[in-house]
Amino acid sequence: MSSSTILIFIIVYFGILLLISQIISKKGQDNDSFFKANKNSKWYLVAFGMIGTSLSGLTFISVPGEVGSPNGEQFKYFQFILGQAVGLIVIAKVLLPLYYRMNLTSIYSYIEKRMGTNSYKTAASIFLVSRTIGSALRFYLVVLVLQRYVFDYYHIPFPLTVFLGLTFVFLYTYRSGLKAIIITDTLQTFFLVSSVFITIYFVLNSLDLTVFESVSAIRNSNYSKTFFFDDFLTNKYHFAKQFLGGLLIMIAMVGLDQDLMQKNISCKNIKEAQKNMYTFTVIFVTISLLFLSLGALLYMYAAKNNISVPLDLVTNKPRTDLLFPEIALNHLATVPALVFLLGIIAATFATTDSALTALTTSFCVDFLGMDKSENISNPKNVKRRHVVHLAFSFLFFLVIIVLNSFNDSSVVALVFKAASYTYGPLLGLYAFGLLQKNRIVTDKLVPWFCIVAPILTYVLSENSKALFGYVFDNELILINALITYTGLYFTSKKTDKKIYF
Repeated sequence: MSSSTILIFIIVYFGILLLISQIISKKGQDNDSFFKANKNSKWYLVAFGMIGTSLSGLTFISVPGEVGSPNGEQFKYFQFILGQAVGLIVIAKVLLPLYYRMNLTSIYSYIEKRMGTNSYKTAASIFLVSRTIGSALRFYLVVLVLQRYVFDYYHIPFPLTVFLGLTFVFLYTYRSGLKAIIITDTLQTFFLVSSVFITIYFVLNSLDLTVFESVSAIRNSNYSKTFFFDDFLTNKYHFAKQFLGGLLIMIAMVGLDQDLMQKNISCKNIKEAQKNMYTFTVIFVTISLLFLSLGALLYMYAAKNNISVPLDLVTNKPRTDLLFPEIALNHLATVPALVFLLGIIAATFATTDSALTALTTSFCVDFLGMDKSENISNPKNVKRRHVVHLAFSFLFFLVIIVLNSFNDSSVVALVFKAASYTYGPLLGLYAFGLLQKNRIVTDKLVPWFCIVAPILTYVLSENSKALFGYVFDNELILINALITYTGLYFTSKKTDKKIYF
């Protein structure tokens, strides 16, 4: 498929998103629309749109690629998914009722009321850092693909490609924010889900397999091992590590993340929000399993047609997350190539637009107090919000440029590893607040615990094999949270008055 065709396709796609944003912005551009979508979002739109936000281009490319990784990962990611599914249930049962009961715009306002101002600012800062790094990593991967298969043809430098992509996202989100994103993400998720099914159809057709035959072929292949129970100490793919890591990271990256929760608390009431979460859980697990199956089929297709995993242009080593785009854009017909392109763009920009909106919301509410009664109707705050939104877009740009200078590993592993360090203290803060109802923290010490905990976690991770013969993986977030929790507990004071929020 020619680079010109791809470029025209991208321009048309963004034109549609801009048109939708323009129509929605006529109905409201105020801060209430931007932050909470006027508390009028339909639960089924939120549930469906969250698929695109949570999966992203990272899942679209890296997860299928990792199935055939030389490290022997196969379907081990499904263990992680099962843990995430349980984490989603915990969010629906524990966190969502809390957020609705307190009528929050920013979920970190809970920390302010429970622990104090320093704790509140610390929690919000953790989110800003965590979401910026995580979303930049996701965006980076897809821009890398587009750069390699499209923009290099026109000799457009990588920084300009990143700048153009972020400019498009800014243009269709800065007016109405969440109100526009609820609609655009629903559309983009439809494209994402459709592209998975259609791509599987074309790959199966190329392999001369029916759906039922493909199940048997995947089961009998070298890519289908799902559960790993051997060598608990040194095997980072062990079921317990993957399941626990998935559970805790899901609670942290979704339940304690302003991005995903902002959509949930925009529903009319708690029942609709929980209904959305349960629906999302079922769809999330199903789609993730489809991505893993697609990965196995792609490697079977590559073996049949003598296609090698593309090499990284910098390290000259095989890069598994480039196998899917290589097959879709260079070896399949025009229609499946366009379908792949549609899916990867939809997945990535559904994540990026949501992240930019959530970052802007958190900063405006948590640091500028725009949700306060004296500020909520101030027209000047709309302009200030635009400036904040632009600033975060530029910050994304800088982070991605830095990432491009040193990253050479599978991005999916890098994202969850980063989450273990950045979200760990946040998990510790909320755990203490919810479990220790009769203790009050020393507010001024909280920021220090949240700084020290990731550092100690890193030191432990680097030396655990030598000291204990144990290799950590995603369950590292538990250690991080426990260090934070322990620090809070031993510096807190007991109170006779029980805290009910």
